[in-house]
Amino acid sequence: MIRRVDSHVTMQKVIPGVNDRYRALWEVPEEHRSLGLISCDIEDVMDFALDDASRKAQIKVLHVETVYGGADYSWSRYGGEITAVISGPRVEDVRSGLMYTRDYIEHKCGSYIINEDASMSYFVDFLPRAGLYNQERFGLPEGTALAKLVAPPVEATYALDKALKASNTRILEFYEAPTRVNTGGALLCGTEAACRSAVEAFRDAVAYCYAHPMLLDS
Repeated sequence: MIRRVDSHVTMQKVIPGVNDRYRALWEVPEEHRSLGLISCDIEDVMDFALDDASRKAQIKVLHVETVYGGADYSWSRYGGEITAVISGPRVEDVRSGLMYTRDYIEHKCGSYIINEDASMSYFVDFLPRAGLYNQERFGLPEGTALAKLVAPPVEATYALDKALKASNTRILEFYEAPTRVNTGGALLCGTEAACRSAVEAFRDAVAYCYAHPMLLDS
């Protein structure tokens, strides 16, 4: 049984005409005057949601940070598992950025559970085309696809090898286990077909680990 678990935005706010002394702390671009703040209850969706928004709205991602331990250990009821700060030239740009980010988080992405008691979960997704956020972060050419693969530590370490063997992809970011939320995995890049193959191989390997936790194989 594989079932998707939807993710949700836990809070969002806009700061119009941000104070100049505050601008310096966030290194806001000179032409940007407003900030947007957003938190989400599942860490892994945020990068792709922000990347999608950076293709559709005139924004810049300034900050993304994960809570230690995950959403259950947030200091606030609305703190979520991850928080992001974006900026834009106008309030309308920031509002659009938040809208696109929320739409992706709540309608286009999520983690997956593999058993009925929800004690085993993982995250896989791919973007056919990276947005400006990840293009700038990693120096990617336009048209590069991305695959994000995340699971519990042993499963992720095992499954990532399978994903790399099954696809002509490159590791952009390695999530050494255990991360702040006790997972592991990687962000990969390549063609759309290669990233799709990586997602499928990773997903199948995680399921194999769950079905055969003690079996030693080659």
